[in-house]
Amino acid sequence: MAGGTDQGVHVDLPSLVHLRAHATGFSFLPRQPVHSLLAGRHASRLRGRGLSFEELRRYVPGDDVRTIDWKVTARTRKPHVRVFTEERDRPVLLVVDQRRSMFFGSRRAMKSVAAAELAALAAWRALAGGDRIGALVFDDRDVVAIPARRSQQQVLQILHAIVQKNRALRTDLSLHPDPAILDRVLNAALRIAKHDQLVCLIGDGAGTGPHTVEQVTRLSQHNDVLFAFVFDPLEANLPEVGTLVMAADELQLEVDTSSRRLTRNFADDFTERLTTLRRLSRERAMPFLPISTEGDVAGQIRSLLGRHTGRAA
Repeated sequence: MAGGTDQGVHVDLPSLVHLRAHATGFSFLPRQPVHSLLAGRHASRLRGRGLSFEELRRYVPGDDVRTIDWKVTARTRKPHVRVFTEERDRPVLLVVDQRRSMFFGSRRAMKSVAAAELAALAAWRALAGGDRIGALVFDDRDVVAIPARRSQQQVLQILHAIVQKNRALRTDLSLHPDPAILDRVLNAALRIAKHDQLVCLIGDGAGTGPHTVEQVTRLSQHNDVLFAFVFDPLEANLPEVGTLVMAADELQLEVDTSSRRLTRNFADDFTERLTTLRRLSRERAMPFLPISTEGDVAGQIRSLLGRHTGRAA
């Protein structure tokens, strides 16, 4: 059970702050152990800190010939090289789903809670690595955009936005969700993440369509994109045990599992989303992290990404 939550239904700020102590033992850098999800062909996709162009200067003996700028050399008739410096940081953009579809859970926590915990772990890990962190936190109707900065206060602002969206989730909400909200959020991500950012998509992928695939493809062309697919075990295989009631305090969610149509739709929707997202991740060489509501999120991340003792995020 997530500490500091309404029995896994909602999350609060203290519990997300507490996760700072657990944001260890994993890294988004490319040097990964062989068992890590980011090893092998995915390793090159998470570049870590790269090089940024600083200046042109005359070639001197000992310079790497690979840094010669042939256009300038041809124009000036004297060899010039491009000088690079190591980038100080790599901005991290968290895209955190807190829609009604995420308000479902049968084990330890709701999907919305697991997503909030994962976002907190990623934010604290990025801050520990000295990176700037920004976020897009969205529900069924709108999105909160938080620009990237490097500070503890910035992380707290992101976590506060997540908590606000999370605690507004109810089973009895009367709302008219925007079916295009996911694509709107990805459009915002494209405007923010121009190049060389780490974009962490955290959610269940509900509403994924052809335009969604196109937008994620565009994001991955100039950025490192990581998709954390948050799911509940019952989505894949809803047992026929009559009416299930999941409750905490005054909140209740009833599911009639005797309805074959319901169970079939549950399974079909889950399989379709999983297949689409796995294929997209494979074709674009994007790491795909399945995160279950059943287990401890920090433990799952460590298992998937592996331990790395270098500077993280």
